[in-house]
Parts: sequence; structure tokens; C-alpha cells
Amino acid sequence: MSSTLVEVTTTGDRDLTTPLSSVGGQGVFAVEIQRALLRGEADAAVHSAKDLPSTSPEGLVIAAVPERRDPRDVIVGRALAGLGPGATVATGSPRRRALLLERRPDLNVVELRGNMATRVAAADAPGIDAVIAAAAALDRLGWLDRVAEYLDPTWFVPQVGQGALALECRVDDDHTRTLLSALSDDDAEHALRIERAFLRELGAGCSVPAAAHAVRDAGQWRLDAIMAAADGSSVVRGRDTEGDGGPEELGSRLAARLRDDEGGATLDGWR
Repeated sequence: MSSTLVEVTTTGDRDLTTPLSSVGGQGVFAVEIQRALLRGEADAAVHSAKDLPSTSPEGLVIAAVPERRDPRDVIVGRALAGLGPGATVATGSPRRRALLLERRPDLNVVELRGNMATRVAAADAPGIDAVIAAAAALDRLGWLDRVAEYLDPTWFVPQVGQGALALECRVDDDHTRTLLSALSDDDAEHALRIERAFLRELGAGCSVPAAAHAVRDAGQWRLDAIMAAADGSSVVRGRDTEGDGGPEELGSRLAARLRDDEGGATLDGWR
């Protein structure tokens, strides 16, 4: 069976200078691809799961989630303990900025956009001491030798879907759905359902950094999650385990608890 690669340039690919939160945040690497699917210009799409909005457009479905790579964030350059007061760390992620400043408010965190080669190279540039990146991205490129430190995901909670791929197609395309489903990993799919439910519960009104990471721990699914002020001055954290309600119930329950009961809705930037 042959296949044809359809190249789509997204908003996130075209604009490499504007902060992602100003460009449009989640979806800037996915919307144009999803429109191509809906128009029938492609039959399947491969997304980095963390780039997808928390709900699929009408007419599309995530048909498969292959085995997940390492979801952790890493530091390229110098490890955290080796960064002195005022050291400059580059990242384009509001979540990474907030979590870094929570632990190290003395650091100077600057904006960084571009492809992975550009970002890794920035760690060697004058005036930048370290760069935060995704372990999975470096792994896929064979660049794990550049990692100075892996950040603990129970503290530095990964972005929803980080390390996972999401294979998307049209809801009514039974043939493609069947083909893609053979590539799916049950644990990766389950974890993504939990994490996306967390983000979906927070909804379009969530303009603060938020993250959730689901893992199977001793046979039980556990979710760690955060909501944070952009400057890291306040971070609301929570952990919960899956009950009889299933993966979506776990994600939405913890999101509601952080937002409504633990002070998430009072964070600067929430609207």
C-alpha cells in the first residue's frame, strides 16, 4: 500500500518571532492541518498531541495514539543547580517559564521560538545559559547527548500530551480509522484521554499556564496537574487517581478542583 505526503504550513510554522500565547496558543500548529483533512486534501494527519486543542473539530476524530515517548522536559546547556543568580534561560512556553520561575525566581527567562535545531543551538549562543526543551523531541532527532538535566515531572509537570503523537482522520472514514487504530497503544491513548479532559474542563477561559501528566502507577492511573500564574509567583498543584468514572472523569474532576477549590480561578491572568 502506497501513501502520499501532503505538506501543510501552519501559522506556528510561518510566524517564528511572536510568542505562541500571542499567536493563538494551542492550535497554531494544527488548525490548517485539520482544515486540510476536512476538505479531503489528506486522509490522515500526524500531530504532536500537545499541539492539539482539547476538543476535536466536528467531523474529525483522534483514531490512534502510538506508544508515548518520554514526556519530561529537559535543560540543554547547564543543569539547574549550575545556573547562577541572574542566569538567562530561553523558552517559548508560558508553562515552562512559570514553573522555572516558581523554583528559581532569580533567573532571567527570555522568549525563544523556532524549530528544534534553532532552539538547541541557542544554548550555545552568547547571553543564553540554558534552554528548556522536550525530551521526546530531542530523542526523535538523536540529540539526547545535549541534555544537561531531566526535570522531574511531578514538579515540572509536562504539557498535556507531551511526548505523544495523535493520528487524526475524518469520523466517517471507516477505512482510514481501521488502518490507524492498529498503530494505537492502549496506555498512551488512556493517558491522553485523561490529560485532554483536564484541559477541556478548564475550557477556553483558561489563559493561565496549566499542565497535566497521567501515568499508570502500581496498576492505577494517577494524574498530576498544575495551574500557575505567568510569573511563577503562585502555582496550584494537585494529584488524583482514577475511580469508576473512567479517564475523562479523572481529568475533569482534578481540573475543577484546582480551579474552583484550590484557588486556580484567582490566579493573575485567569479569565
